[in-house]
Amino acid sequence: MVTIPDGIVTTEKHIVNSSSIICANKANFDSIDFNDLLENIKITLDYIIQNNRRKNKTKNNWEKVRLKEVMATKSSNKNLHQANRAKKDEFYTQLTDIEKELKHYKEQFHGKVVYCNCDDPFESNFFKYFAANFKALGLKKLIATSFVKSPIAGGQLSLLEVEGLKPNGKQPFKIEISKMSDSNTDGAIDLTDIEWLLKHDANVSTPLKGNGDFRSDECVELLKEADIVVTNPPFSLFREYVAQLVEYDKKFLILGNQNAIIYKEIFKFIKENKLWLGYDNGGTKWFQVPMDYDIPTESRIKIEYGVKFFSMGSIMWFTNFDTTKRHEEMTLYKKYSPEEYSKYDNYDAIEVSRVFEIPMDYAGVMGVPITFLDKYNPKQFEIIGSNRGVDQDPKGIYGRGSYLNGKETFKRLFIKNKKVKKYSV
Repeated sequence: MVTIPDGIVTTEKHIVNSSSIICANKANFDSIDFNDLLENIKITLDYIIQNNRRKNKTKNNWEKVRLKEVMATKSSNKNLHQANRAKKDEFYTQLTDIEKELKHYKEQFHGKVVYCNCDDPFESNFFKYFAANFKALGLKKLIATSFVKSPIAGGQLSLLEVEGLKPNGKQPFKIEISKMSDSNTDGAIDLTDIEWLLKHDANVSTPLKGNGDFRSDECVELLKEADIVVTNPPFSLFREYVAQLVEYDKKFLILGNQNAIIYKEIFKFIKENKLWLGYDNGGTKWFQVPMDYDIPTESRIKIEYGVKFFSMGSIMWFTNFDTTKRHEEMTLYKKYSPEEYSKYDNYDAIEVSRVFEIPMDYAGVMGVPITFLDKYNPKQFEIIGSNRGVDQDPKGIYGRGSYLNGKETFKRLFIKNKKVKKYSV
């Protein structure tokens, strides 16, 4: 076996170097040992092949490592995005806002099972309202489930004090109450009585197997047991949340953003009269949020007694409970004139920029602001479509945006008056 001479670089250049040696030694051509040269070239080729294999293996290994890093980064980003989204969904409704709305439905809760399925019972004012008013409302049962590791869970009552729970830090759990009593005999049922019940009755509080997500199997089973759902669901999951309630044919009263009206998944329920608005809609509502919640606008922040609040406008109560306002007719006073009510460029409909300016004598289609839904009486008006999402209209007419003189208008619902008033001149 011939070894590669010292000083010769064993790379792809070695064959070229060997050829150079031959050319440089033409004068001594007869003295060259070709067997030795061929063996040297063979060794060099073997080295090149093995070296390339090592390079490729190293490259492949590096690519696998890099791929794992990329996948891990994507997973981390996804988890971070989900965490941020969950954090952005942490809005805790004030008790005053709950009381202001719930006072209209008291008779409809008698003998019912109420489920608050997006509520940390120790922080949720929905849970506190129903627990404190359990007897007054005549409830059959109250159920509340917490989502995994709520950022302000246990702030008012330590989880370690609750019978039936063996928490390792913060964990998802459920609370089921079938009776409430005045434990301290002060003549009223309040937070003190709720605390006493949770501390002394192991059957009331039990850990959940999953993470407390409203879509989990065990939470769906609790939903099936319930008659009514009342809560402030995650706004980012509002479409999916409402679809689940409709699927299981539950009565509900939930908070949501006004813009949800024209979500195609929500709008179809509105058109089918499976969902409408409650009483206390619009305006500004203040929600409790975690202290590290990022609020860039200073005017939308307030901190009271160490608790941070975030103001949100255009918050609505969505429900399928019958309401008195749903049967009230709007008083219309304006008369139609083509000079005052322009037609859209792309629809056979007129623009009505203010709800109170709906003409009483126009029989055609009208585009109105989405705040119209707060005044909607299905016996007085018919909802035809909206200017958002063409797939919400089976005929493919509406949903393409509405234009006046080439300029797009704001969000609009298209309606028709069922009780047109005609006046002779």
